[in-house]
Amino acid sequence: MNSGADPARDTGGGWRRRRFVGALAGIAAATTVPAPAAPRTRPATTAPPADGSRTTSAPAPARSTVRRLFLGTYTSVAGGGKGIGLATYGTATGSVTATGTLTGIGDPSYLAAHPKGHTLYAVDERPEGAVTAVRLADNRVLGTRSTGGAGPCHLSVHPSGRWLLSANYTSGSVVVHPIDASGALGERTDLVTHSSPAPGPGQDGPHAHQFLTSPDGGHVLAVDLGTDTVYTYRLDQAKGTLTEVSQAHTRPGAGPRHLTFHPAGRFAYLANEVDNTVAVCAYDPASGRLTPGDPQSTGTGTGTNYPAQILVTSNGSYAYLANRGHNSLTRYAVEAAGARLRLLDTVPVDGDFPRHVAFSPDERLLFTANQRSSTVSVFHVDGASGGLRRAGEPFASPVAVCALPL
Repeated sequence: MNSGADPARDTGGGWRRRRFVGALAGIAAATTVPAPAAPRTRPATTAPPADGSRTTSAPAPARSTVRRLFLGTYTSVAGGGKGIGLATYGTATGSVTATGTLTGIGDPSYLAAHPKGHTLYAVDERPEGAVTAVRLADNRVLGTRSTGGAGPCHLSVHPSGRWLLSANYTSGSVVVHPIDASGALGERTDLVTHSSPAPGPGQDGPHAHQFLTSPDGGHVLAVDLGTDTVYTYRLDQAKGTLTEVSQAHTRPGAGPRHLTFHPAGRFAYLANEVDNTVAVCAYDPASGRLTPGDPQSTGTGTGTNYPAQILVTSNGSYAYLANRGHNSLTRYAVEAAGARLRLLDTVPVDGDFPRHVAFSPDERLLFTANQRSSTVSVFHVDGASGGLRRAGEPFASPVAVCALPL
């Protein structure tokens, strides 16, 4: 397995990929209180945007409300959490307050919500992988189902709300589970292991890292770091079965990790973990074919960086990339109707190893889960400029690997 993945994974049983094992100093459950700090940026090598280049108007100030925040962690590492962290955040202030822990779920490293908002889903990232459903009305666990593989690291809910899609990293497979009206999961309806092409340079096999639905809903796509491939499948929405329709290959050794679509649905942005690049990909909704473009800079120099996750705003104006080695967020302007990313700058996350990033529902806040510092950083997002301003000091959360604001 390539050490360009999460290098801190322990060495037992092929689990070197994703965990951080070691001394974690000062883990506490303190909440965020201080006033917002002044923004700091690291200028990129490209020029900043010209004045007036963005047409998005700044939103009016919002009245602050309190919403729920869920925090993923590893429960089986030193200093890790006891389950899914429960918290709230202020929509205007970004201030986070701990409210408890949902126990009984092992290594819930990635979380996703049902589109109707009634159920939370978590991976159980263990050698005997599983996925768990939680009813949000009372935080009651509805049940756990096997993924038929090892180390599930990502899941998403099909827009229909009827299917849960998950990716087994260690065994390189993707899985479909049915979702019933209550939000509970049924036994899996399909499991596909990526057997072709052969693993990329330095890889020991396929390593599925993400499984998501295209904006048109017609196809589901699996990003595999081990084979340097994004697989497109057609999901039979009556049976929950998968049929492969195309493969998109990155350059050998790129290590694709995370894909996100432009809201117009004709382009997508691919974060390549191993070679520290991003790529703009053309997407054909009719065929499901994805075509990666040339690799682009993350603005973080030539050192070890491990880009993790990329987001794009719902208006298609800006994209943000989490850089674990550089401990920053790269900000891009999205241009040419989604066909081009222009590097603007990088912003420090004031934490170590930002593993996961997420917007609040109104996109006024951006959250980063910083695995090695066991913190979550929160940023105010300027809708007009795409600028980021930190909302106080980072919130302490044991081995924070996912932050899901609802």
